[in-house]
Amino acid sequence: MSEQIYVGADHAGFQLKRKLVDELQRLGYEPVDVGPKALDPADDFPDYAKPVAEAVSLGVARRGVLTCGTGLGMAYVANRFARVRAAVAWSPEIAELARKHNDANVLVLPSRFVSEEEGMEILHRWLETGFEGGRHARRVAKIDHD
Repeated sequence: MSEQIYVGADHAGFQLKRKLVDELQRLGYEPVDVGPKALDPADDFPDYAKPVAEAVSLGVARRGVLTCGTGLGMAYVANRFARVRAAVAWSPEIAELARKHNDANVLVLPSRFVSEEEGMEILHRWLETGFEGGRHARRVAKIDHD
């Protein structure tokens, strides 16, 4: 069975989310799309960030991907869950460092500030990069306090 990766967006990230889900499938992952299923300008980002963050927090999924206009709202919600390290990444380099140094397990893309092509590059870099461990493991261990 391939790795499940939970994916969610609000209205601002809806189109990019559809591309991310397709790309994850193409790469052999099993994306779990928590929504929205249709574009709704009145939706609220916490409604989609929570199920993704909860799945990662509880260990149902190792990783998740979220997108909204700036990425900030999704990251605020996701990082309230234990064991979730959501990182807003606007470049492949940021995504790589978030994985290497912080073991980011939720990628958050700012859909109004990255193109679909850039979003795919960021996703690929995040998926391909492992956690470096070492001195970073000590720091990551200090994040959770539950």
